[in-house]
Amino acid sequence: MPRKVKVSELVQVFQLEILSGEDGLKRTVTVDDLYRPGLEIAGYFHYYPSERVQILGRTELAFLETLDREVRKDRMERLCGADTPCIIVTRGQEPPLELLEQSALTNIPVLRSQVATTILSSRITNFLEQRLAPTTTIHGVLVDVYGIGMLITGSSGIGKSETALELVKRGHRLVADDAVEIRQTSDGQLHGSAPELIRYLLEIRGLGIINVMTLFGAGAVRTQKRISVVIKLENWQPDKQYDRLGLDEEKTRILDTDIPLVTVPVRPGRNLAVIIEVAAMNYRLKRMGYNAALQFTNKLTETIADDMDDYE
Repeated sequence: MPRKVKVSELVQVFQLEILSGEDGLKRTVTVDDLYRPGLEIAGYFHYYPSERVQILGRTELAFLETLDREVRKDRMERLCGADTPCIIVTRGQEPPLELLEQSALTNIPVLRSQVATTILSSRITNFLEQRLAPTTTIHGVLVDVYGIGMLITGSSGIGKSETALELVKRGHRLVADDAVEIRQTSDGQLHGSAPELIRYLLEIRGLGIINVMTLFGAGAVRTQKRISVVIKLENWQPDKQYDRLGLDEEKTRILDTDIPLVTVPVRPGRNLAVIIEVAAMNYRLKRMGYNAALQFTNKLTETIADDMDDYE
């Protein structure tokens, strides 16, 4: 179901003044893009994105003043489309009377801000991107390891929370335990956070629920983190062939974004916290252009080729 933001929320968050169309504050915003209708005010409505929040700055209002009253009235009638959520006037300027008249007829809110156009547009865009971004909730643990967001998944009872606790003791930071709320930004990045009810809490079987921030301090937690790698814990299967070189890079899809996947088999004696630390450091090296597995394979190929030449 598409996410929505009511116009009344914009009024409250950004302290907007209601000039007209107060009955339309229940209208909803469904896209995070804003629009400055300069071409439309000039008369070109062929590609008018009426579903966006419309911003009227100094340039648009100055141009409107140059138009005849009848032309201005026509432009305002066409600007107030049936699915237009609201129109915001910036810099504390006075909107044209024709806009207020049309707003009263169509119940499209006309709002005013004292903030400059570019600054207000940036703030509203950031707000809408967060509120309207696709979201999902995944069972797992999210930790910040060396600045890399590591999402630990696996079946219940396999040791995700215990591994997170060990990572926190080693100086890393907990983001979420048990339920990770994931938000996808417009550029395809995934950001995870904890639900408000269980924020900073960690459940350890046999011990119960502990508050990580209370026990280890504010430096042991963070509210959100971009997810870079998924660590999948699974019980060791003797008959399964695990990748021993690391050449085959697996991917998993969350929402519409592909994320690197590392499958870690679990059995007694394996230090999962150390393995996840190394996975984080290895991911950073790969981003910097160094791939140990690929370099090893290339050296091995060169050695075999040299041996073959000597044999011949």
